[in-house]
Amino acid sequence: MHELSVCQALIAQVEQIAAQHAAQGVKSVHLRLGPLSGVEPQLLQDAYPMACAGSVAAGSVLLIDLAPLKVKCQTCGAETQASPNRLLCGQCGDYHTQVVSGDEMLLMSVELIQGAA
Repeated sequence: MHELSVCQALIAQVEQIAAQHAAQGVKSVHLRLGPLSGVEPQLLQDAYPMACAGSVAAGSVLLIDLAPLKVKCQTCGAETQASPNRLLCGQCGDYHTQVVSGDEMLLMSVELIQGAA
């Protein structure tokens, strides 16, 4: 299950962000995840509490937005949605396509807990 190591790397990044902002904790972490990212969303959710135990992110919530898989056709120029096992153009049906989105894993935002001012 490589999702645990992915979560550990994510928590390391979140800890850096929290330290830069002198945060006392982390309330939530928001990711955008595509179907071709190589990461299974449910396994990531399951690994998250273990990865953030004992860190500034302990007790935080992982929010995952699933990104649509989109391809751009190199034949007709159309940009359409596709399925992971059929990267065909939705307009003309050609297989000469390039993935435009759906292979990403992006850290969108981190909601920090700040101390009293």
